[in-house]
Amino acid sequence: MYDLHTHTLRSDGELLPLELLRRMAVLGYGDVAIADHVDTSTRPLVLEAGEEVAASAALYGVSFYPAVELTHVPPAEIGPLARRAKQEGAVIVVVHGETPVEPVAPGTNRAACTSDHVDVLAHPGLIAREDARAAADRGIALELTSRGGHNRANGHVARTALETGCQLVVNSDAHAPHDLMTAADRVVVARGAGLDARACREVLDLNIAEWLRSR
Repeated sequence: MYDLHTHTLRSDGELLPLELLRRMAVLGYGDVAIADHVDTSTRPLVLEAGEEVAASAALYGVSFYPAVELTHVPPAEIGPLARRAKQEGAVIVVVHGETPVEPVAPGTNRAACTSDHVDVLAHPGLIAREDARAAADRGIALELTSRGGHNRANGHVARTALETGCQLVVNSDAHAPHDLMTAADRVVVARGAGLDARACREVLDLNIAEWLRSR
């Protein structure tokens, strides 16, 4: 199992990175990205402890991916900040998409989907097909999320991704222990978004290392 969108007390989460990773290991996760919130004021980006966390995570049997979530960043600044995040060590760059429950700036989805340095567009709400096509062209994944409120548009995201050939991922956007998903929870999120059994397996069994290499 994988989860590419989690948070710790280094932004607005409740857990230390290693407690989060230990809990994920117990649940059966093999690939986890900690994507704490960052914006243009975060210097350097929240990546300093990456090597130490990765070594400790490996002892728990988890592959750790240093990541960031660009959050409420003006669309014009998303591309440059995503590039900077990669330069500073982020393996995965997540963008906080146009969720229906927060005042995310219009154009955020478009900026994320047209950036060569973004990997995942989180909770993209009522994403336009042309933006999803741009994401598909760049191998950017659209997120199906279990997080309350953000998940209201999961069905639309799933349909749009399937129509445009865009990769889907299922993430928790976890901020606290009770947000972490079991294997059964992940199936419910994927099937609840409208994926059939085959598509559900393909999304939930995505090989993260291979997907990243293919990009």
